[in-house]
Amino acid sequence: MKTVYESTFIAVGLCANEALEDNFIITFGEGAPQDVAEYCFIHRTDVNNGGAFAAGSLLTIGEREYPVTAVGNVARENLRDLGHVTIRFDGAVNPDFPGTVHVAGSAPTSIEPGQKFRMLS
Repeated sequence: MKTVYESTFIAVGLCANEALEDNFIITFGEGAPQDVAEYCFIHRTDVNNGGAFAAGSLLTIGEREYPVTAVGNVARENLRDLGHVTIRFDGAVNPDFPGTVHVAGSAPTSIEPGQKFRMLS
């Protein structure tokens, strides 16, 4: 598989970890508006090859791998342009919102600054 997108988490919003308990995360690239950033895992983009990913791709957070099961119709563009995406750890095969990526597997117990975030296709 080829790396389509790679970044490094640099900050965790004050309320971001609460989403992990509900099996989802919200990411945003550096420079997120403050009122949004407190709910997000903020990351710095290292590789951005256009966001060509789909069901069957692989998402990694740190050392954990998650098969992608569904991708909303604006998720690729949002990730490519803003570093913004909602990831649901529910294995759904139909996206519930346009900006959501669904993956198989349970949510990580934590996400720390310094961990890598990758999309492989």
